[in-house]
Amino acid sequence: MGDLYVGCHLSTSGGFEAMGKTALSIGATTFAFFTRNPRGGKARPIDPDDVAALRSLMGTNGFGKLVAHAPYTMNLCSAKAETVDFARRAIADDFERMEMLPGNYYNFHPGAHVGQGPDAGIQMIVDTLCQVMLEGQQTTVLLETMAGKGTEVGRSFEELALIIESVADKRPELSAKLGVCLDTCHVNDAGYDIVHDLDGVLDEFDRVVGIDRLYAVHINDSKNPCGAHKDRHECIGKGYLGSDEFGGGMQVMQNIVSNGHLRSLPFILETPNELAGYAAEIKLLRSLQQ
Repeated sequence: MGDLYVGCHLSTSGGFEAMGKTALSIGATTFAFFTRNPRGGKARPIDPDDVAALRSLMGTNGFGKLVAHAPYTMNLCSAKAETVDFARRAIADDFERMEMLPGNYYNFHPGAHVGQGPDAGIQMIVDTLCQVMLEGQQTTVLLETMAGKGTEVGRSFEELALIIESVADKRPELSAKLGVCLDTCHVNDAGYDIVHDLDGVLDEFDRVVGIDRLYAVHINDSKNPCGAHKDRHECIGKGYLGSDEFGGGMQVMQNIVSNGHLRSLPFILETPNELAGYAAEIKLLRSLQQ
């Protein structure tokens, strides 16, 4: 299958082994899944035998690391105490559950400060991570690069770096388990010109955060131009990154999957697709990597 670890979000409804089999059926060698209902709520108990079956399947078929995703409703820097309380309980529970799938990634949107200001929002995120991350945990926690719509925290590399550095200052033992997931639609919408200067953007990431903190990529096209702060994903080749019509092109996608800093990372598609569409995009991305 080549050495590109690429997949998409899969439903947990059939359990863990079922997700692995679905991934294989569409040519994927990684996948993302929501740790609980994407809109929040309780998580189902995990069956250790089911997890063991998935781990065996992954080992046999050369899978890369998985990129679990926190629910979208989880806002660690909400102005509402009950929302923050739910988020803290959910993320603490998720960290414990992820230890049953050791060595993988847990990705989350840093949150929205809803008018409290980015500094206050960042401090709330830092406080929560310091409280709920487990010493010795085997899961690496990834902050997602955000598009910057509304009051989102994480719209710049500087904001992500500040969260990581602040957690590391308070609890140095957690530093090695903190990283970033780069979303191609989000960074484009946030104003980073990956269409014309991917290397320059990654150099800036290296200066601000450190390229060794980059662990995963959400590979998505964007319905909006660079700097739009919109966050609307598009299918590969149909948006401002991958379409010649909008000033991008397949060369942009080829650059992303072939870049020396990115090519060995897990690539997760979050494009508006069904499984057949994802299978086609996975095949396309594999064909592009040089």
